[in-house]
Amino acid sequence: MNSIRLVSLRSLAAVVLTGGMALAAGSAIAATAGPAVKIGSTLALTGPLAATALIHKLAGEIYVEQLNKKNGLLGRPVEWTVKDDQSKPDLARTLYEQLITVDKVDLLLGPYATGAILSAMGVAQRYNKILVHHTFGIPSLAKYDGHFPTWAIGADAATTYPGTLFDALAAGPKPPKTIAIVTSKFPSVHFMSVGAREVAKKRGLKEVLYLEWEFGNRDFGPIAARLKDANPDFIWVGDIALEGNLLLDAMKKIDYKAPLNSHLYPAPGPLAKAPEGNLALAATIFEQHPPFTTNAGTAELVKIFNERAVKAGLPDTTVETQAAASFAAWQVIEAAVTATKSLDDKVLGDWLKKNQVDTVQGRLRFNGPNNYGDDLMRVKQVQNGKWVVVWPKEWAAPGVKLIAP
Repeated sequence: MNSIRLVSLRSLAAVVLTGGMALAAGSAIAATAGPAVKIGSTLALTGPLAATALIHKLAGEIYVEQLNKKNGLLGRPVEWTVKDDQSKPDLARTLYEQLITVDKVDLLLGPYATGAILSAMGVAQRYNKILVHHTFGIPSLAKYDGHFPTWAIGADAATTYPGTLFDALAAGPKPPKTIAIVTSKFPSVHFMSVGAREVAKKRGLKEVLYLEWEFGNRDFGPIAARLKDANPDFIWVGDIALEGNLLLDAMKKIDYKAPLNSHLYPAPGPLAKAPEGNLALAATIFEQHPPFTTNAGTAELVKIFNERAVKAGLPDTTVETQAAASFAAWQVIEAAVTATKSLDDKVLGDWLKKNQVDTVQGRLRFNGPNNYGDDLMRVKQVQNGKWVVVWPKEWAAPGVKLIAP
C-alpha cells in the first residue's frame, strides 16, 4: 500500500473491524523503493480498553507516516497492519498467529495492555520473532528472551513505583496517615496494587479499606459507599482505562468529596477533563512539558500529535505517557533495523540487548532482569484540566508542585 487515509479515532474502530488496516505514507514513493517492510500488531480498538488504545493507534500512524517521508526502513516503505483484538487476550493470540502465518509480516509490534501482550509474547516465542511492546505491566511474567518493553517501569515495578508515589505524598502539603486501596483485577493493575499495599504498610500508612472489582465492572456505587464510610486520607485506585472515571462519578453521586487519590493507568483525557478528576494523581513516563520535551524525537511527535488529536476529537490532545510509550516502541524498532541493516529477528534481538536507544521517554536499555532496564515512572497530577508531573522534583513541570485538596 502506498497511500494513507487519515480517519478520526471515532471512526477508526469500524474501519479496522473489516480485518485490519495497512498504513504507509503517500509521500513515501519518492523516498523509498522495493517491497514494503511489513510490521504487524493488534490494538484494543473496541471494548473496554479502546479509549486508551486508540491513542496508540494515532501515535503509530504518525510514526509510520513520518518514517516513510524519510527513508522508510532499509530504503523500503513501511506498511503497518493493525487488527482489532477487541480488548480480548484470546483474540489477540489468534490474530498474532494470522499476522505471522497469513499476513507474513516481517516484524511484530505489541498490542495494548498486559493481557494481550502476554498472549502475543507466547506467539512470538513460538515463531522465534522478537516483540517490541509498549504497555506490559508485570515484568516478572515476561520470560521470553525476545521481548523488548518500552513501558519503562523497571524489573521490580510493584515496589519501585509505589515507593516513588509515597515519597511524593510524604513531601507534599498533607502527608496521609490512612490509606484505602481499591483495585481492578486486571492483571497488571492488580499486581501493582498488591505491591502498593505492601509498600504502604512498610511506610507506616494505616490501611482502612481494601477492595477488588472484576475488570469490566461498571457499577461502582457500592465501592464508593465503602470508601465514604472508611474515610481515608488517601485513595490508591488500581484502575485502567475509564474505571477511575466511573468510580469518581459514583463518589460524586453520593456527595462524597474524595480526598487526594491516585490512579494507575487511567484513560488520560477523560480523567483530566472530568471536574471530579481535578488534583487526581497518576503514574507517567512522559508529559508534554520540560524537561521531557527535550528528549529524542519529541518535537516532531508533539507538533503532529497535537494537530491530529484535535482533528480526531480526543479529550486530551497533548502527548502523555501512552502516546510516548507507543512512539518509543517504533523508535526502538527503527534504531535496531537501521543499526543492523537487517530484518532478522535474532540479529535485531542481539543488538537490542547490547545497546541503548534514545527515545521520547529517555534512554532505554534492555539488559536487566527479563530484559527490563530502569524504572522511569514519575507522578503526575491534574491541575487546571492538564496533566503535569509533580514528582520527582527534577522532572516536575516548571513552577509546579503537588497540590492537596
